[in-house]
Amino acid sequence: FLDNHLAHPSITDRLPGSGVDLSRFSARLSDDDGKVRFLVVARMLYDKGIGHYVEAARRLKAEYGDRVECRLLGFVGVNNPTAVSKEEMQQWVDEGVVTYLGVSDKVEDEMAEVDCVALPSFYREGVPKSLLEAGAMAKPIITTDNVGCRETVDHTVNGYLCEPKSTESLYAAMKEMIEVGHSQRLIMGQASREKMQSTFDEKIIIKKYMDAVESALKA
Repeated sequence: FLDNHLAHPSITDRLPGSGVDLSRFSARLSDDDGKVRFLVVARMLYDKGIGHYVEAARRLKAEYGDRVECRLLGFVGVNNPTAVSKEEMQQWVDEGVVTYLGVSDKVEDEMAEVDCVALPSFYREGVPKSLLEAGAMAKPIITTDNVGCRETVDHTVNGYLCEPKSTESLYAAMKEMIEVGHSQRLIMGQASREKMQSTFDEKIIIKKYMDAVESALKA
């Protein structure tokens, strides 16, 4: 709109997604028990990168065995052309590649148990709520250098960006997250929390809306 002179800069702003409730999603650190746990929270769609995540998990399980666990949380078999079927999910679970957690109204409890939250999406995202919630809980993030997703990660600071539609790139990022060790993951997680506080606090977004309403009423 600005590039094509359809709106004046003085009446424009850009919201960083819908924000996150920093009181509900508070920092909850994982224990160092020698096992690294990853979690994807999303509708189970191939467009969300679920296939790439499963293949990366398969490679990591072959390499690290029980030292790594890759979890999935979200609706399966949804009405979408790229949906993962219940049968496919069960095959992956039976193979021992992933742990499927079903769905939950208390996603913060599931996030609290893991060391890193991932979303290898190549879907045309807004700013994914699951990544904002993960960051607020002081979790490092792995996501794609994709619209919406990339806004949540400063590469190597609070997580890693990988290439969309690339199992190899995702695998490399997950492997790096394992290899940096528990203490470095905690440092990255703290950086995630700080990023959410400074940029994505829902109070910031609500204030922007209220300021716009107040401005409109005075016009």
